[in-house]
Amino acid sequence: MSTDNRHEDLAKLAAELLVRLRSKRPLIHHITNMVVMNDTANMTLHIGGQPVMSHAKEEVIEMVGAAGALVLNIGTLTPDLVESMLLAGHRANELGIPIILDPVGAGATKLRTESSLRILRELHVAIVRGNSGEIGALTGLGGLVKGVDSVSDAGDPITAVKAMAKMFGVTAIITGARDHISDGKRVTGVDSKHLMLKTCTGTGCMSTSVVAAFAAVERDYVHAATAALTCYGLAAEYAAKKSAGPGSFKVALFDSVYNLTPEKVLRDGRALYLNLE
Repeated sequence: MSTDNRHEDLAKLAAELLVRLRSKRPLIHHITNMVVMNDTANMTLHIGGQPVMSHAKEEVIEMVGAAGALVLNIGTLTPDLVESMLLAGHRANELGIPIILDPVGAGATKLRTESSLRILRELHVAIVRGNSGEIGALTGLGGLVKGVDSVSDAGDPITAVKAMAKMFGVTAIITGARDHISDGKRVTGVDSKHLMLKTCTGTGCMSTSVVAAFAAVERDYVHAATAALTCYGLAAEYAAKKSAGPGSFKVALFDSVYNLTPEKVLRDGRALYLNLE
Protein backbone atom coordinates (compact mmCIF):
# COMPACT_ATOMS: atom_id res chain seq x y z
CA MET A 1 0.00 0.00 0.00
CA SER A 2 1.42 3.40 -0.94
CA THR A 3 1.78 6.27 1.53
CA ASP A 4 -0.87 8.23 -0.38
CA ASN A 5 -3.35 5.37 -0.09
CA ARG A 6 -2.67 5.04 3.64
CA HIS A 7 -3.33 8.76 4.01
CA GLU A 8 -6.59 8.44 2.09
CA ASP A 9 -7.63 5.43 4.18
CA LEU A 10 -7.21 7.37 7.43
CA ALA A 11 -9.16 10.36 6.10
CA LYS A 12 -11.93 8.01 4.99
CA LEU A 13 -11.92 6.33 8.39
CA ALA A 14 -12.17 9.70 10.17
CA ALA A 15 -15.12 10.69 8.00
CA GLU A 16 -16.88 7.38 8.63
CA LEU A 17 -16.36 7.57 12.39
CA LEU A 18 -17.69 11.13 12.49
CA VAL A 19 -20.90 9.86 10.91
CA ARG A 20 -21.06 6.95 13.38
CA LEU A 21 -20.48 9.24 16.34
CA ARG A 22 -23.21 11.67 15.35
CA SER A 23 -25.61 8.81 14.74
CA LYS A 24 -25.01 7.13 18.13
CA ARG A 25 -24.53 10.27 20.26
CA PRO A 26 -22.85 8.48 23.18
CA LEU A 27 -22.85 9.87 26.72
CA ILE A 28 -19.35 10.95 27.77
CA HIS A 29 -18.86 11.04 31.53
CA HIS A 30 -16.27 13.63 32.61
CA ILE A 31 -14.48 13.94 35.92
CA THR A 32 -12.51 16.86 34.75
CA ASN A 33 -10.76 20.20 34.86
CA MET A 34 -13.09 22.76 36.43
CA VAL A 35 -11.30 25.67 34.76
CA VAL A 36 -12.64 24.65 31.35
CA MET A 37 -15.54 22.37 32.20
CA ASN A 38 -18.07 24.39 30.22
CA ASP A 39 -15.80 24.34 27.17
CA THR A 40 -15.22 20.59 27.30
CA ALA A 41 -18.95 20.01 27.70
CA ASN A 42 -19.73 22.17 24.68
CA MET A 43 -16.97 20.58 22.61
CA THR A 44 -18.34 17.11 23.39
CA LEU A 45 -21.80 18.26 22.35
CA HIS A 46 -20.64 19.93 19.13
CA ILE A 47 -18.60 16.95 17.92
CA GLY A 48 -21.60 14.67 18.40
CA GLY A 49 -21.53 13.27 21.93
CA GLN A 50 -23.60 14.01 25.02
CA PRO A 51 -21.61 15.42 27.94
CA VAL A 52 -22.17 14.89 31.64
CA MET A 53 -19.90 16.41 34.27
CA SER A 54 -20.28 14.27 37.38
CA HIS A 55 -17.67 14.34 40.16
CA ALA A 56 -19.37 13.34 43.42
CA LYS A 57 -18.27 10.03 44.90
CA GLU A 58 -21.91 9.38 45.79
CA GLU A 59 -23.00 9.18 42.14
CA VAL A 60 -20.07 8.46 39.82
CA ILE A 61 -20.50 4.67 39.93
CA GLU A 62 -24.13 5.02 38.89
CA MET A 63 -23.46 7.70 36.28
CA VAL A 64 -20.64 5.92 34.48
CA GLY A 65 -22.89 2.93 33.92
CA ALA A 66 -24.78 4.89 31.27
CA ALA A 67 -21.68 6.25 29.53
CA GLY A 68 -19.92 5.31 26.34
CA ALA A 69 -16.59 6.61 27.65
CA LEU A 70 -15.10 8.08 30.83
CA VAL A 71 -12.75 11.09 30.82
CA LEU A 72 -10.40 11.51 33.79
CA ASN A 73 -8.72 14.92 33.60
CA ILE A 74 -6.51 16.01 36.52
CA GLY A 75 -6.33 19.69 35.59
CA THR A 76 -7.80 20.91 38.91
CA LEU A 77 -6.73 18.01 41.07
CA THR A 78 -7.64 17.24 44.69
CA PRO A 79 -7.19 13.98 46.60
CA ASP A 80 -10.98 13.61 46.85
CA LEU A 81 -11.26 13.95 43.08
CA VAL A 82 -8.74 11.14 42.62
CA GLU A 83 -10.93 8.90 44.76
CA SER A 84 -13.95 9.74 42.60
CA MET A 85 -11.89 8.93 39.51
CA LEU A 86 -10.88 5.55 40.90
CA LEU A 87 -14.44 4.67 41.89
CA ALA A 88 -15.77 5.57 38.46
CA GLY A 89 -12.81 3.94 36.76
CA HIS A 90 -13.21 0.58 38.48
CA ARG A 91 -16.87 0.51 37.49
CA ALA A 92 -15.99 1.48 33.92
CA ASN A 93 -13.50 -1.38 33.79
CA GLU A 94 -16.16 -3.81 35.03
CA LEU A 95 -18.50 -2.68 32.26
CA GLY A 96 -15.91 -2.48 29.48
CA ILE A 97 -16.26 1.30 29.12
CA PRO A 98 -13.07 2.97 27.81
CA ILE A 99 -11.23 5.35 30.13
CA ILE A 100 -9.39 8.32 28.64
CA LEU A 101 -6.82 9.94 30.95
CA ASP A 102 -5.55 13.50 30.52
CA PRO A 103 -2.60 13.85 32.95
CA VAL A 104 -2.63 17.64 32.97
CA GLY A 105 0.54 19.00 34.53
CA ALA A 106 2.08 15.61 35.33
CA GLY A 107 5.71 16.34 36.08
CA ALA A 108 4.95 19.78 37.53
CA THR A 109 4.11 18.57 41.05
CA LYS A 110 4.39 15.37 43.04
CA LEU A 111 0.60 15.19 43.50
CA ARG A 112 -0.09 15.35 39.77
CA THR A 113 2.60 12.87 38.81
CA GLU A 114 1.80 10.34 41.52
CA SER A 115 -1.95 10.61 40.96
CA SER A 116 -1.53 9.98 37.23
CA LEU A 117 0.66 6.96 37.92
CA ARG A 118 -1.80 5.64 40.51
CA ILE A 119 -4.66 5.84 38.01
CA LEU A 120 -2.56 4.07 35.39
CA ARG A 121 -1.57 1.32 37.80
CA GLU A 122 -4.94 0.72 39.46
CA LEU A 123 -7.19 1.04 36.41
CA HIS A 124 -7.16 -0.32 32.90
CA VAL A 125 -6.88 2.95 30.97
CA ALA A 126 -7.64 2.79 27.26
CA ILE A 127 -6.10 6.08 26.08
CA VAL A 128 -3.72 8.64 27.56
CA ARG A 129 -3.47 12.06 25.90
CA GLY A 130 -0.82 14.49 27.01
CA ASN A 131 1.82 16.88 25.79
CA SER A 132 5.42 15.82 25.41
CA GLY A 133 6.47 17.02 28.86
CA GLU A 134 3.65 15.15 30.61
CA ILE A 135 4.32 11.91 28.72
CA GLY A 136 8.04 12.30 29.38
CA ALA A 137 7.41 12.69 33.11
CA LEU A 138 5.25 9.56 33.26
CA THR A 139 7.66 7.39 31.28
CA GLY A 140 10.85 8.73 32.83
CA LEU A 141 12.12 9.86 29.43
CA GLY A 142 12.54 13.47 30.52
CA GLY A 143 10.69 16.60 29.55
CA LEU A 144 9.77 19.53 31.74
CA VAL A 145 6.34 20.84 32.70
CA LYS A 146 5.80 24.32 34.14
CA GLY A 147 2.30 24.76 35.50
CA VAL A 148 0.31 22.75 32.97
CA ASP A 149 2.46 23.53 29.91
CA SER A 150 5.32 21.56 28.44
CA VAL A 151 8.47 23.67 28.33
CA SER A 152 10.80 20.92 27.12
CA ASP A 153 10.01 17.66 25.41
CA ALA A 154 10.77 13.99 25.94
CA GLY A 155 12.92 13.65 22.84
CA ASP A 156 11.85 11.81 19.71
CA PRO A 157 8.04 11.74 19.84
CA ILE A 158 7.72 8.35 18.12
CA THR A 159 10.05 6.76 20.68
CA ALA A 160 8.23 8.49 23.53
CA VAL A 161 4.69 7.67 22.43
CA LYS A 162 5.57 4.01 21.82
CA ALA A 163 7.30 3.82 25.21
CA MET A 164 4.22 5.21 26.96
CA ALA A 165 1.96 2.73 25.17
CA LYS A 166 4.14 -0.27 25.99
CA MET A 167 4.85 0.74 29.58
CA PHE A 168 1.21 1.11 30.59
CA GLY A 169 -0.65 -0.99 28.02
CA VAL A 170 -2.52 1.99 26.61
CA THR A 171 -3.01 3.82 23.37
CA ALA A 172 -0.84 6.86 23.91
CA ILE A 173 -1.14 10.30 22.35
CA ILE A 174 1.36 13.12 22.34
CA THR A 175 -0.21 16.28 20.96
CA GLY A 176 2.00 18.93 19.45
CA ALA A 177 2.92 20.43 16.09
CA ARG A 178 2.26 16.92 14.82
CA ASP A 179 0.08 14.68 16.97
CA HIS A 180 1.50 11.19 17.49
CA ILE A 181 -0.67 8.20 18.39
CA SER A 182 0.53 4.66 19.20
CA ASP A 183 -0.48 1.35 20.74
CA GLY A 184 3.18 0.38 21.07
CA LYS A 185 3.39 -1.03 17.55
CA ARG A 186 1.45 1.14 15.14
CA VAL A 187 2.15 4.87 15.07
CA THR A 188 0.01 7.42 13.28
CA GLY A 189 0.43 11.16 12.93
CA VAL A 190 -2.01 14.01 12.46
CA ASP A 191 -0.84 17.26 10.88
CA SER A 192 -4.16 19.12 10.73
CA LYS A 193 -4.13 21.86 13.39
CA HIS A 194 -3.19 25.49 13.96
CA LEU A 195 -0.93 27.47 16.28
CA MET A 196 -3.96 29.46 17.47
CA LEU A 197 -4.82 26.45 19.64
CA LYS A 198 -2.01 27.59 21.95
CA THR A 199 -3.66 30.96 22.57
CA CYS A 200 -6.72 29.64 24.45
CA THR A 201 -6.94 27.82 27.76
CA GLY A 202 -8.44 24.35 27.54
CA THR A 203 -7.82 23.42 23.92
CA GLY A 204 -5.87 20.35 25.02
CA CYS A 205 -8.65 19.34 27.41
CA MET A 206 -11.17 19.80 24.62
CA SER A 207 -9.15 17.53 22.34
CA THR A 208 -9.28 14.84 25.05
CA SER A 209 -13.07 15.10 25.11
CA VAL A 210 -13.18 14.69 21.34
CA VAL A 211 -10.94 11.62 21.58
CA ALA A 212 -13.26 10.15 24.23
CA ALA A 213 -16.29 10.69 22.01
CA PHE A 214 -14.67 8.77 19.16
CA ALA A 215 -13.44 6.04 21.51
CA ALA A 216 -17.04 5.51 22.59
CA VAL A 217 -17.93 4.34 19.06
CA GLU A 218 -14.65 2.71 17.89
CA ARG A 219 -12.70 0.18 19.94
CA ASP A 220 -9.57 0.29 17.78
CA TYR A 221 -8.27 3.17 19.85
CA VAL A 222 -5.44 4.10 17.48
CA HIS A 223 -8.05 4.61 14.78
CA ALA A 224 -10.44 6.37 17.16
CA ALA A 225 -7.79 8.81 18.38
CA THR A 226 -6.42 9.45 14.90
CA ALA A 227 -9.90 10.19 13.58
CA ALA A 228 -10.71 12.42 16.54
CA LEU A 229 -7.57 14.52 16.22
CA THR A 230 -7.97 14.74 12.46
CA CYS A 231 -11.43 16.24 12.93
CA TYR A 232 -10.43 18.51 15.80
CA GLY A 233 -7.29 19.78 14.13
CA LEU A 234 -9.08 20.41 10.88
CA ALA A 235 -11.76 22.41 12.67
CA ALA A 236 -8.98 24.48 14.29
CA GLU A 237 -7.57 25.29 10.85
CA TYR A 238 -10.97 26.41 9.61
CA ALA A 239 -11.52 28.47 12.76
CA ALA A 240 -8.18 30.25 12.45
CA LYS A 241 -9.10 31.49 8.99
CA LYS A 242 -12.21 33.19 10.39
CA SER A 243 -10.76 34.68 13.57
CA ALA A 244 -9.04 37.94 14.45
CA GLY A 245 -7.54 36.75 17.75
CA PRO A 246 -7.97 34.29 20.63
CA GLY A 247 -11.50 35.32 21.56
CA SER A 248 -12.98 35.02 18.09
CA PHE A 249 -10.90 31.89 17.47
CA LYS A 250 -12.49 30.09 20.41
CA VAL A 251 -15.99 30.89 19.21
CA ALA A 252 -15.04 29.92 15.66
CA LEU A 253 -13.58 26.64 16.90
CA PHE A 254 -16.92 25.59 18.40
CA ASP A 255 -18.70 26.62 15.20
CA SER A 256 -16.20 24.78 13.00
CA VAL A 257 -16.50 21.56 15.01
CA TYR A 258 -20.29 21.79 14.93
CA ASN A 259 -20.30 22.42 11.16
CA LEU A 260 -17.66 19.82 10.32
CA THR A 261 -18.82 17.35 7.67
CA PRO A 262 -17.47 14.02 6.41
CA GLU A 263 -16.88 15.67 3.04
CA LYS A 264 -14.61 18.29 4.59
CA VAL A 265 -12.69 15.60 6.47
CA LEU A 266 -12.20 13.56 3.29
CA ARG A 267 -11.02 16.61 1.39
CA ASP A 268 -8.75 18.30 3.94
CA GLY A 269 -7.84 15.82 6.70
CA ARG A 270 -4.13 15.08 7.03
CA ALA A 271 -3.43 11.91 8.98
CA LEU A 272 -0.73 9.42 8.05
CA TYR A 273 0.83 6.15 9.13
CA LEU A 274 4.32 6.67 10.55
CA ASN A 275 5.05 3.11 11.65
CA LEU A 276 3.26 -0.18 10.99
CA GLU A 277 5.46 -2.49 13.07
